[in-house]
Amino acid sequence: MDLSSLKNTPGARKSPKRVGRGQGSGMGKTSTRGHKGQQARKGHKGKLGFEGGQMPLIRRLPKRGFKNHNRVEYFALNVKELERFADGTEVNLEVLRAEGLFSSKYDGVKILGEGDLTKKLSLKVNGVSASAKAKIEAAGGSVELV
Repeated sequence: MDLSSLKNTPGARKSPKRVGRGQGSGMGKTSTRGHKGQQARKGHKGKLGFEGGQMPLIRRLPKRGFKNHNRVEYFALNVKELERFADGTEVNLEVLRAEGLFSSKYDGVKILGEGDLTKKLSLKVNGVSASAKAKIEAAGGSVELV
């Protein structure tokens, strides 16, 4: 098999519409442009969303709200969820992700204070609430912000 033996599948290549080749072709005289008007003139290229002078849909609809694309989104994780780790474990983002506690669609983790903690853990996370920090330190652990 070589390049010269390759053939297109039937219907894959369509020949272009030949306009302005006489009345017998069915596409003569006005060359499928109709009579007069803006689209009949040469050089006309339609403006995106143009509706013939009518107020375009994009301008008719109200604009509401604001979406900040630079926003950092943290996953909220409660202290009670940390009870599953062994005593003396260093808990960081990789360990939490491996445990399935948060997905990679979030930029980081913030620890919140719901529940109790009895194990001494060393945490390296993006954020921690005051009540969660108090509970972790009361259990003998430590918190480091990344």
